[in-house]
Amino acid sequence: MCKVVSIHSFRGGTGKSNVTGNLATILVLSGKRVGIVDTDIQSPGIHVLFGLKEETIGYTLNDYLWGRCAIEQTAYDVTPVLKAKQGNNAISGSIYLVPSSIKTSEISRVVREGYDARRLNDGLQTLTRSLKLDYLLIDTHPGINEETLLSMIVSNVLLVILRPDQQDYHGTAVAVDVARKLEVRKMLLVVNKALPTYNFQTLRQQVQNAYNTKVAGILPVCQEMFQIASSDIFCLRYPFHPWTQEVNAIAKQII
Repeated sequence: MCKVVSIHSFRGGTGKSNVTGNLATILVLSGKRVGIVDTDIQSPGIHVLFGLKEETIGYTLNDYLWGRCAIEQTAYDVTPVLKAKQGNNAISGSIYLVPSSIKTSEISRVVREGYDARRLNDGLQTLTRSLKLDYLLIDTHPGINEETLLSMIVSNVLLVILRPDQQDYHGTAVAVDVARKLEVRKMLLVVNKALPTYNFQTLRQQVQNAYNTKVAGILPVCQEMFQIASSDIFCLRYPFHPWTQEVNAIAKQII
């Protein structure tokens, strides 16, 4: 049985795609078959972490949603990328990425016309069966829209990512309230970009009390994250970094 995990935030810029890519990598390193679907169609980007360049991408999620191809044709096996980065051909798991189009014309079409969320749901189910996935991670579009609601409904686990600032606090309250009304099976919070000067234990307790929801992890701001500028899988480059260790702890709460 595939476990579906949606990674969501109320606002952009929370590091959602970075967390998604690194969580997926950690699951693959433990021998799991993992799929990632980039449903942030208006501002796609997770493909960059796995070195997928525009000229190497044929079909995308957009093509499937508009009936141009089967969902399986949009899934790219990026396991060799991880093996090259890890320098370890013995990795037993697999990772498949379904990117969204980065073409301006196709992004404009989504903004203008939208798409059939039911077709997306059908595609997700087909993908989990055809690729025999253990986990399917959905990198959602920020905010609340039809796709977000669908992702929440089909998820076994919903990760809501927020930054420790007032705008995120208020917006996240809306996302958490919506998830509760949809009776999401399991919801966890992740605080990202926390300054090292914070008392993390106090921050964890404050956030848990504010939303009455468990905080799965607090990810610190770090110089190394800025240096790689979202161009690589952090947990492979810095396997013993506190950021990586915290993501490992989050992954254990998903399994």
